[in-house]
Amino acid sequence: MKTTQKFPVTKTDAEWKALLTPEQYQVLRQHGTERPGSCALLQEKRAGTFACAGCGQQLFIATGKFESGTGWPSFFEPIEGAVGTTDDNSHFMVRTEVHCSQCGGHLGHVFPDGPPPTGLRYCINGVALNFQPQP
Repeated sequence: MKTTQKFPVTKTDAEWKALLTPEQYQVLRQHGTERPGSCALLQEKRAGTFACAGCGQQLFIATGKFESGTGWPSFFEPIEGAVGTTDDNSHFMVRTEVHCSQCGGHLGHVFPDGPPPTGLRYCINGVALNFQPQP
């Protein structure tokens, strides 16, 4: 599902391909999904923030990360204003897609089966993120 929404950070397709790895490009720009359990960030437990691999915007604080058992990094809450959502009706199901509010990069999906305090599970492709440890 591709959006026609305009974002503050824009690049040509060639610029995105030059900036991102092939896997990052597939996920962030082509709305792909990484293999579950394939990302090192799944095991990341240090204090810090998770930022968009496309534009560097901080998206999630490590204290909001939890183990969901799905094979993808999961968070119960993004940083305020850091992500946007769109309806995703692909693959014969209805889901809510999560994207970076600055560059529009596809991050993953959000589901209403997370822990308190929000009850949400932001299921995010680790390849779409860069971890920035707290100094």
